[in-house]
Amino acid sequence: MAEGKGAVGAGADPRSGTLEELYLRQAPGAVRLAFLLTRDPGIAEDVVHEAFIRVAGRFGHLRSAASFDAYLRRTVVNLCMTHHRKRRVAVAYLERERARIGRAEVGTAPDIETRSELREALAQLPERQRAAVVLRFYLDQTEEQTAATLGCSVVAARSLVHRAMQTLRERIGER
Repeated sequence: MAEGKGAVGAGADPRSGTLEELYLRQAPGAVRLAFLLTRDPGIAEDVVHEAFIRVAGRFGHLRSAASFDAYLRRTVVNLCMTHHRKRRVAVAYLERERARIGRAEVGTAPDIETRSELREALAQLPERQRAAVVLRFYLDQTEEQTAATLGCSVVAARSLVHRAMQTLRERIGER
């Protein structure tokens, strides 16, 4: 990579100027590096922001001002590797779930009409029933967590969910 303005490794003294100036000098090259490693501009920017926060937090501990560039580069590479590792774990989990549940059920989103109908029916539920359904199924909370969030017993939370689901089935049908 060519050394120059905005490149990670530009050789400028990181202690000269403000933190903002340092960021403006180093970030473009770091984003390019992260993009080449992730192939996603949004993730690349997020990685660089995180890397800069980490490196800036250790700024006073650097042995020499020149090591900032290398430290930032290494942090960007490490964060990109962490991103890929987390993504692999997530993909493996989803594949296991697809195999466990069956391919037909996972990844099949309801059509727009059904979504709208469901949102409308959900909005018409009493407030506590709606909250119970959202906590239980949208946030994937256990019955105990739902009860704690609603400030009621587990039996009461189970009853709220049951009545809400019964009402939704009546309004939408068993689809």
